[in-house]
Amino acid sequence: MLHPSYTDLMKVVNSEVGEGDTPVVNSRYSIVMATAKRARQIIAGQADVTEEEALKPLSTAVKELNEGKIKIIHDEAAEEEDDEALKALLRDEAALLGETLQPEEEEEQSGEESAE
Repeated sequence: MLHPSYTDLMKVVNSEVGEGDTPVVNSRYSIVMATAKRARQIIAGQADVTEEEALKPLSTAVKELNEGKIKIIHDEAAEEEDDEALKALLRDEAALLGETLQPEEEEEQSGEESAE
C-alpha cells in the first residue's frame, strides 16, 4: 500500500477548494499525472522544496504534494504561465542585445521570414 494513499493526496490537494467549487483533482489519474510531472521536473534539475535528498524523485513529488508544498495548475493555466515566462525571457534577451521589439514588430518579422 502506498503512503499517503490516493484519497489522502486528493483531500490535501482539494483542501483549499471552497464549497460548491470544482475540485482541483477528482481522480487517481490526475494525482498520478501531477506527481509524475513533478518528478520529471525534479529529474530535470528543478529544485525540490523538501530537504530530504535521499528520496527518489517520485517519492519526493508525492511528499511535496502531500505536504501542500506544491500546487496543481490546470493545463490551460500552466500554458498561460509558460507563455508569460517565455515573453518575459524574450524581452530580457532583447534588452540584453539592445533591441526593443514590440509585439506587433515581432509578428511582422515572423511573417516576413515565413514569406521568404
